[in-house]
Amino acid sequence: MPEIYEIYGTDAHEMTKALMSAADIADRIPQGASIALKPNLILAGKPENGATTHAGVLSGCIEYLQDSGFSDISIIESSWIGAGTQRSMKACGYDKVCDKYGISFYDLKKDETRRVKTPIRSMDISCRALDADYLIDLPVLKGHCQTAMTCALKNLKGCIPDHEKRRFHSEGLFRPIAALAAALKPELVIVDSICGDLDFEEGGNPVQTNRMMLGTDPVQMDAYGCRLMGLDIDDVPYIRLAEEWGAGSTEIREQDIIRLNEPAFAADYPQPSGKVRRLIRNVRADSACSACFAALVRALYRAEEEGVRISGDIYIGQGYQGKRLRGIGIGKCCAGAERCVTGCPPAASEIVRQFRSGD
Repeated sequence: MPEIYEIYGTDAHEMTKALMSAADIADRIPQGASIALKPNLILAGKPENGATTHAGVLSGCIEYLQDSGFSDISIIESSWIGAGTQRSMKACGYDKVCDKYGISFYDLKKDETRRVKTPIRSMDISCRALDADYLIDLPVLKGHCQTAMTCALKNLKGCIPDHEKRRFHSEGLFRPIAALAAALKPELVIVDSICGDLDFEEGGNPVQTNRMMLGTDPVQMDAYGCRLMGLDIDDVPYIRLAEEWGAGSTEIREQDIIRLNEPAFAADYPQPSGKVRRLIRNVRADSACSACFAALVRALYRAEEEGVRISGDIYIGQGYQGKRLRGIGIGKCCAGAERCVTGCPPAASEIVRQFRSGD
């Protein structure tokens, strides 16, 4: 049974090194192996905002590996559709980490792909992710407006090209995320749970939980993330699907959780506020892409702050293409709505303007 190492604190760099040292990670990696680090770099937002992996997680990981004699190390990632990966990596301070340690950063939007069979269909997956001898998954534990939470499994979505990301959403996210996990298995997962936004993957309302976790089973790490956030595993359907398709196990025994220190604060994990779920109560989503849905959530936040009243249904997603809709349509896929905010994705400011026009 895999073990989960857990540490409390605020220094991501030192916490990462302590986790890897306690788990003797250097002894698990073949000498001369090519090592790829896959953070969560969804957009150009500072980690303190609750959406992206802290630069200290990367620097701590790299320093530990280099001190252990490994030199073939790279950072690989692609931001979500509509966001520039290079802009995002600079906003998060990854460029400084690369310069300090002599590490290359690869934008997987520009990478070659290889078609790989999965339990549901063949998928195009980044060659750099597939060909790494040792893939380290560095997700943020946080909430998600479509899948309730995101951690180790969903973070692998950054290893597929944008056309696959769109297809994932057209297929409903859950099955393709689980299928990808069966085809692309990281050897190590280090979870940044220092200040993830527990309601929204784009951040904005960071919650200080001041902890990090390390494990070797991404399914188990997601199951543990659900437990911490007060979610049932069945609230995130791709976790059990990934287990069914051989990506890992949801079993967690208390004796397998190794805590390296004691917290200097209340150890109870804060729970999601439920605000996003309340804001989207009138949203009718069908195969909506994350960038489009996130723009809508940002607009709903802003509209509530301004006291704008929104009546009727809001439609979003690829499933509404070519359909006539009574209500507000978000994005070009919902062009058949009575009122529509076009764009792919549309700007949150334009969505708010549409909300105001009907107030």
